[in-house]
Amino acid sequence: MPTADEIKQRIEAAIPGARAEVEDWTGGGDHFRAVVTSPAFKGKTRLQQHQMVYAVFGDEIGGPIHALSLKTQES
Repeated sequence: MPTADEIKQRIEAAIPGARAEVEDWTGGGDHFRAVVTSPAFKGKTRLQQHQMVYAVFGDEIGGPIHALSLKTQES
């Protein structure tokens, strides 16, 4: 299972200019909460921003990453 730090690093590597704050929401290693800020979100809807982040993980969402709660904003 990925750690909060690994999730943070993957988001920041995949989305241009992204800064992510990720926490293990329940302490069980499968429910995470993230706040992601990126200039790449400019002009995108909240749904499109979330889709960009979820695309980083593909099939891991609902699997090893059971839940990923997101807050996104452009920087």
